[in-house]
Amino acid sequence: MTDSTAVSVRHEGAELVGMLAMPEGPGPHPGVLVMHSALGISDSMRERGVTLARLGYAGLAVDMFGGGQNYAVTAQKARPFDELIAAPELLRARTVAWHRALVGTPGIDPARTAAIGYCFGGQCVLELARSGADLRVAVSFHGPLTTAAPAEPGQVRAHIAVYTGGKDPYVPREHVDALAQELKKAAVPHTLTVFSEAFHSFTDPNAASARLPGLAYDPIADAVSWAGAVALLAELTAP
Repeated sequence: MTDSTAVSVRHEGAELVGMLAMPEGPGPHPGVLVMHSALGISDSMRERGVTLARLGYAGLAVDMFGGGQNYAVTAQKARPFDELIAAPELLRARTVAWHRALVGTPGIDPARTAAIGYCFGGQCVLELARSGADLRVAVSFHGPLTTAAPAEPGQVRAHIAVYTGGKDPYVPREHVDALAQELKKAAVPHTLTVFSEAFHSFTDPNAASARLPGLAYDPIADAVSWAGAVALLAELTAP
């Protein structure tokens, strides 16, 4: 497997810098976007791209904010996150820009793409799917589920999978129920899994270090959600 290489995308004045890990062999390979939390692209997202490459997927860890920054290791507040949340059309358009970058990369099969995302990245994944992008799978791990522009019938091409915590204070049960109704109304194939004892950021072994309420690692939810995502990718991105 080759090392990760930088991928640059310019979008609405922002210079975005992601990292792409390609599997061995000539391809074309299925491609998977990896979308980060509110703190920006991180080593764990880059490592997830490498993990996907080892499984036979081109894993592209995106940068939604610009400059490849991670705000967990800087004194600057995550203003780009606030700006994107306040501009849902821009947020959705930026996810589409990254998907276009993925499908335009040599060695990637444009007809076999998917997206996975964590926390804010989970919201990004759902917005990308709602945009009508040609995805086969969209997986949200403990991401926000609300939207300014719900899915319309015939618009979403992906199978949507959502993994959320029953004790996540940022994703209450009414949001889960509202998403279920949205996807049912739009006739979107989907899987909604609620881990009854899991909190927000249940896939992050370092969740407690953030010292924010409602965050905790859950090894069972982490393992089961990842196994489900891998199974969906294998089944739905096959040639």
